[in-house]
Amino acid sequence: MKKSLQAALAAFVFVCAALPLAATGSADQGGKTVQSYTIEVAGSTSVSPLMEKLGAAYHGAHPEITVNVNGTGSSDGIKAANQKTSELGMSSRNLKAAEKGYGLTELVIAVDAIAAIVHPANPVTNLSMDQLKGIYTGKIKNWKDVGGKNAPIAVVSREPGSGTRGAFEEIIGFVDQLVLGAAEFDGTGGVRAAVAGNENAIGYISLGSMDPQVKAISVDGIAATKQNVVNGSFKIARPFLVLYHQDNISAEGKNFLDWTMSPEGQKIAGTNWIAVK
Repeated sequence: MKKSLQAALAAFVFVCAALPLAATGSADQGGKTVQSYTIEVAGSTSVSPLMEKLGAAYHGAHPEITVNVNGTGSSDGIKAANQKTSELGMSSRNLKAAEKGYGLTELVIAVDAIAAIVHPANPVTNLSMDQLKGIYTGKIKNWKDVGGKNAPIAVVSREPGSGTRGAFEEIIGFVDQLVLGAAEFDGTGGVRAAVAGNENAIGYISLGSMDPQVKAISVDGIAATKQNVVNGSFKIARPFLVLYHQDNISAEGKNFLDWTMSPEGQKIAGTNWIAVK
């Protein structure tokens, strides 16, 4: 009985000794022990789909590296990078003057258009910048006033602090003038779902997040396409930024960003967005 107890205790000590190694994520690759590492990324829900694609491709080539993406909004991403609660932050808008003072390094990894979207059954296919401003400030309330059917316009927007909202309001020209009663949603998916479920709704999302549930309308007669963003004719566009403090980025994080800006990474950026290299 005593020998059995000693054997059990010895086995327990062996298992406990092995636990720290497993917790650090060490792995055997090609006969070598490689330390695993997770790059934490937080911020813009518009940048998140691109970052997830980049992270998955990088993990495929470097299995020891995981890129964990948390879509919380651009303002949260800037805050997380500044406060060092996340190694990398994501923003789909330029930094404000006060945020510039944080001393963050800014890296543009792609450019994206913001598409004004309606339900596929909505007959309206084009709006001017002025009409968009009128709708979002409440001066235009009915679709018949912009060539549509006689129905009230259900205005859908992103939440305060959203990079997409900030860029859209600034470009269209109605910063802090959103019509009272507009439906506000956290995240791209919420806006898209709201418009897909209401024939009288209008919203706006990243061009890279378009799907058949909604229809992108032209603005001033120019379609929201990658080609029109590149040639400069479609004006509602903004950068996709990755942000970090120099003293908070690891060698693994730097290697990932270098790869993101490489031809391989930029090829992914060019799938649904506009590559910058």
